[in-house]
Formats: sequence, C-alpha cells, structure tokens
Amino acid sequence: MIRRLRGLWQAWLVRRLPPSARVQLTQRQIFIMPNRAGGVFAALLALVLMVAINYQNSLAYALCFLLLSVFIVAILHTWRNLQGLVLSAGTGPAVFVGEQARFVVRLESAGKAHQSIGLGWSRQTVHNVDVPAAGFRELELNRPTQVRGWLHAPRIGVESSFPLGILRTWSRLDLGQKVLVYPQPLEGELPTLASVSADDPEEGARAHGVGVDDYQGLKTYQTGDSWRRLHWKAYSRGQGLLIKEFARLDGRELCLDFLALGGDVEQRLSRLCYWVLELSRREAAFSLRLPDRVLASDSGAAHCEACLRALALFGKSP
Repeated sequence: MIRRLRGLWQAWLVRRLPPSARVQLTQRQIFIMPNRAGGVFAALLALVLMVAINYQNSLAYALCFLLLSVFIVAILHTWRNLQGLVLSAGTGPAVFVGEQARFVVRLESAGKAHQSIGLGWSRQTVHNVDVPAAGFRELELNRPTQVRGWLHAPRIGVESSFPLGILRTWSRLDLGQKVLVYPQPLEGELPTLASVSADDPEEGARAHGVGVDDYQGLKTYQTGDSWRRLHWKAYSRGQGLLIKEFARLDGRELCLDFLALGGDVEQRLSRLCYWVLELSRREAAFSLRLPDRVLASDSGAAHCEACLRALALFGKSP
C-alpha cells in the first residue's frame, strides 16, 4: 500500500511539476503548510480561544485574534519568500565510479531578496542560502556513484520557513540534471588486439612497458589478465599461474581491445579505462576497440574524453 501511494505521489508530481532545466516558482509550484512549531502555535491558539470562551475574557479574545492575525500574515510572507525564485540546472563534470557526482544548481532572484532558502535531496541534507535582490547564488549538491553510465539527479527539494519559522513552504523540482560516470580505473596488463596470434613475433610490440622490444619476465596472474599470455609450462611444474610480460616496441600503434582481456564486463572496462588515462597522460596515440564500436587511433584530451565516454556508456541504452 505504501509503495502504491508513493507511486501515485510521484505520478502526480510529474504532472504538476514536469521536468525542466529552468523553473520560476509560482503559485502552481509552491506548497505551504504548518511545520512542527506551527502545530504548537495552532494548539496554543486553540487553548487561548477555549480560555476566552470559558471565562468570557476580552483580553484573552484579543490575544487569540492577534496571534491568529500574525499566523495569517505569516502565511503570505512565507509564501512570498519563495515566489519568483528562479532555479536553473548547471553542468557538473564527469566522475569515476566511487567518486561524488556534483550537481550545480543556480538560484536567481527576479527582483526581491529571498532569505534562508533550503536546497537538498532530503530534509537531512538541506543547504541554506540567501539570494540577494536581482542577484544569484550557486549551490553544489553531491551524490555517491556506484555504477557507470548516466547518473540522473532525483527531484530537488527547495523550502523555506522564513520569517517566523511556524510555516514551511516548499516545492519538489526536477531540473533534468545528469552526470556521466566513467568506470573505475583498474591497473593491469595493457590489452592487445585479440586477433594477434600468440606466436606473432610482434606480440611484444603490443604489450605494456617501455624500453626495448623483448621478453621482460613473468608476473603473477591477476583476475582480468589475458589467458593468451599464461605460462603453461610453469603451471605444469606447480609454480602457479604466471603471465608473460613483454616490453612495447616504440613507434607501434597501440590498440586497446576489449576482447583481449579476461574477467567480466566491468573488470574489462575498468582495465581499459586505466590505460586510456595512462596513454593519454603519456600523450601516446592509441585506438579503442569495443564489441559495438571502434574509435580510430588518435591522441589528446578530446580523444581521451571520447574513449572514456564510450566505456561509460558501453551496453547502456541511449
């Protein structure tokens, strides 16, 4: 029942407050109701009114009506503190899995000042800010990342209890924000073209390392390493799983190949992500080969970003 009610509530919010990158709060978007302090204030009013009726005390009547007038005026001023406020979505940088995604929200004043505006995903993570008249403020809201791909921001809560703190005016807005999350870089063997034969004399030209073009030695097998470089003779002698290492021949074109790696999809993408960053840092030209697309050999920041984007969105629906 609770799940159904939440679904109905979300569907109503979508109809009443559709997604938009820029929203100016008007009567349609703003809701207002007493908070806990307002409930105590209303109970006090009821108590004073009962005392006035019971004792027919003119001063008690005057106090009750005075407090009621303050409550009514507070409704107008609390609502006006949000009315006219403009919220727009800013752009947040792409991040890697495990980092905090940053969503930037810009608050602008259409004329008057807005005091003590709270902004956050929930009541426990509200950030308060004052927006000056005809000015603006920017807030950065963070969310943890756990999977690669597009991370869509939930509805943002904007609220205020200014000036008396006995009423809460609020709204829940969807600014359509999203941040691209890259795979988490995982260090490991540089993946070679899957089409290269194990007996290819130039296989060492596609392995990792710098210096000469010869056999480097053996290293312990790690999950995700290419099975084509397993040293089976060492394994048959009981020395465990070992991997052959070669040094790269300078001047050879590098191709990061998804199929050249072992492990599951996420491990492969994490290995590729590490080498995209590493080769870009070295300013080396390389290409990227995925099962659904191939990025031609290139170098530079734009090529690095294109490769990271392809890794982040691999297997994801548009």
